[in-house]
Amino acid sequence: METSTSLFWKRYKAAPIIGIIRGQSLDAVLKIAKAFEEAGLTTLEVTMNTPEAVSMISILRNKFPSLNIGAGTVCNLTDLREAIDAGAQFIVTPIIDETVIEHAVDENIPIFPGAFSPTEVYKAWSLGASAVKLFPATHLGVEFIKDILGPFDEVKLLPTGGVSKTNIKSFFQAGAYGVGMGSSLIDSKLVEAGDFEGLKNHFESLKSEIKEFIIG
Repeated sequence: METSTSLFWKRYKAAPIIGIIRGQSLDAVLKIAKAFEEAGLTTLEVTMNTPEAVSMISILRNKFPSLNIGAGTVCNLTDLREAIDAGAQFIVTPIIDETVIEHAVDENIPIFPGAFSPTEVYKAWSLGASAVKLFPATHLGVEFIKDILGPFDEVKLLPTGGVSKTNIKSFFQAGAYGVGMGSSLIDSKLVEAGDFEGLKNHFESLKSEIKEFIIG
């Protein structure tokens, strides 16, 4: 029987792009999620500093059972517990908080802690991170990923911040396990214009950029 964790990874590997929702209304979030699902993307994160984030996570879990729905910007145990209680299937943090990582690992919930330096990357991985979020990727770049994977070839890296349609493929070519994308994926102009068909097309075009790296 397929477990919830194995199902998460199956979906994730079919489209290893984490869409980051921050500061959107519930109405917009539901339309974004629908376009996301229709485009064949699978993994959405709602940041905990989005108003009503907890209820959004719960509603998305109920309305989009085929998607992975998680919580981002989880910085402490209170955030973690609220996210898990709301049904979050994975956790993303901008920092390394040992207690948060250890609790997520204990509960068998995939967690992607944020790291910036080789020391932080190794520490997050050693604590049991499912993958390490390299943040902000804009300042670190593709070459940094190659350099990190030299000594740390078993670490799974998830660059976030600065990933766009023009460079997404290069991150995967460098060995990234996936990417996190916010404004470059959830195009605010399309959302504000109510052009969710255009947003779906945008999602599809990004997925097509990495088709050779998709598993399943």
